[in-house]
Amino acid sequence: MIDTHAHLDACTEPADVLVERAREAGVTRIVSVGTRADSWRDTLPIAERHEGVYAALGIHPHEAADGDVDALRDALAHPRAVAVGETGLDYFRDYAPRDAQRRLFDAQLALAAELAMPVVIHTRAADADTAAALAGYDGTVILHCFSSPPLLEPALERGWYVSFAGNVTYKNAHDLRAAAYAVPPERLLVETDSPYLAPVPRRGRPNEPANVVYTVAALAHARNEDETDLAARIDANAARCFDLP
Repeated sequence: MIDTHAHLDACTEPADVLVERAREAGVTRIVSVGTRADSWRDTLPIAERHEGVYAALGIHPHEAADGDVDALRDALAHPRAVAVGETGLDYFRDYAPRDAQRRLFDAQLALAAELAMPVVIHTRAADADTAAALAGYDGTVILHCFSSPPLLEPALERGWYVSFAGNVTYKNAHDLRAAAYAVPPERLLVETDSPYLAPVPRRGRPNEPANVVYTVAALAHARNEDETDLAARIDANAARCFDLP
């Protein structure tokens, strides 16, 4: 099983402990995400220490005011780096000017195309501008922590990967479960977004990669599929998407 999006550098417990607990739960691969320069420096050594842990490196839209794409390019040369991101637009918090967010998003899309890497998208309260930015992009796209039903149609049309986190397990997340049912089996991914969005029955506690098993179970129920078969398919999807061994 795989957790395709975790912030191991931001978790409350040491990454080594979390990786070991994940393995005990049957989670053998993790993509750990770094969202700014200091996070990249913390994330890459975790990936170096642990077989099956990889890094996605990007500049979060919150950091758009002073993001350095040249430094990101250098960091992505690391052999454990497998994706650009997370990058995108966040108009909910608006921690950075929207025009700066859009420029940085475009620059990271160009970088992902240059490096032939998949790009991991963060979008919040910015569906229209996110879709517009991706309209001319032909690379591999992952919609991280999917929570924007209006983006489902372009995702299906363009063959983007759609990744679901613990919020799909929440009682009132009917629209997310409907979206999960609609995603083609070859485009489905799963994540924890640790330490955030712990799934039921761990909701309210810090999240960790081991908890991805609960989200897989919820997705299997929503899609009327066998849980073991679905987990194996998601593993294959992630291996293809991130070009993992």
